[in-house]
Amino acid sequence: MDMSFDFEPVYPHHDLLIELGQVEMAMECLSEHDEKQRLVLQPRLESRMSSLLEALNHLAV
Repeated sequence: MDMSFDFEPVYPHHDLLIELGQVEMAMECLSEHDEKQRLVLQPRLESRMSSLLEALNHLAV
C-alpha cells in the first residue's frame, strides 16, 4: 500500500479556514467591547476577513 499521500497542498487551505473562523468569532465578540474599541477593531477585522477570503479564492483556482 502506497502511504506517500502529499498533505502539503492541504495545509494552506486548512490554515486559512482556521484563521477565517477566528476572525469571524472576533467579529461576533465586538459587542462586548466599548464603542471606541469597536471603531478601531471592526475595520481591521473586516479587512483581514477580506484578505483571507481573497486568498482562499486564489487557492481554489
